[in-house]
Amino acid sequence: MHTIVDWEPNTSQWSQVLAAAHGCVVSDRISDNALWPIYGPLIPKSGHQAVVIGQLGQSLDGRIATPSGHSHYINGAAALVHLHRLRALVDAVVVGVGTVVADNPQLTIRRASLAPGKTQPARVIIDPHGRIPPGARCLTDDGARRIVIGAKAPAGTERMDLPPEGDPAGILKALAERGLPRVLVEGGANTLSRFLAAGCLDRLHIMTGPIIIGSGPTGVTLPAIDTLDKALRPDVSTYALPGGDILFDCAFSKRSGS
Repeated sequence: MHTIVDWEPNTSQWSQVLAAAHGCVVSDRISDNALWPIYGPLIPKSGHQAVVIGQLGQSLDGRIATPSGHSHYINGAAALVHLHRLRALVDAVVVGVGTVVADNPQLTIRRASLAPGKTQPARVIIDPHGRIPPGARCLTDDGARRIVIGAKAPAGTERMDLPPEGDPAGILKALAERGLPRVLVEGGANTLSRFLAAGCLDRLHIMTGPIIIGSGPTGVTLPAIDTLDKALRPDVSTYALPGGDILFDCAFSKRSGS
């Protein structure tokens, strides 16, 4: 396990990562950057290469909320910085409408800096049945693209057809065709599980907080298997962050459609 000591939101190390992500010339010594092992693998080798990252925050016993749905905050400040850094590295952040209804997230970058000239990532909501509240904060018109995948979309947003059966690969293909090849699948558990089950993730970042909840929903639910040889076995690196959170960086060697 690697222990990350300096985790301030905006440091010269983070600036180096941003520069690399946006095609700027960076020092040959970037491998000495403590953040590079975490974020370097998320940076595509070419500007149009698709990269899909899943992110999940959970307790030590794998819970993402209490039975009543309360989840603020299972993970600490360092985990929130990490989430906002992930947003800063992608073109689009994808969530299911259940997350919007339950948590009313902004899906913006506030705890990390953006590269100069870079806009906030597009906010993409999967909403097959038109459940998104009109006043949802992720629909705020702040210059970022807002895309609703479903039968209808609120005024001022882009609408995208939902592929048959909500096919995750079809969603990613349609986003790439709209100039959004780098995607963060942020939640909720249902949406993330569908993308993972479909083999559509390159990386999965699981942030585990030092808390035991004991009941409530779990983060990942996949189709049942009979024997462990059918279990997913990603390559895993772990990082200890200030405050007690542990980041499990899960790398999948090949995803469907890649």
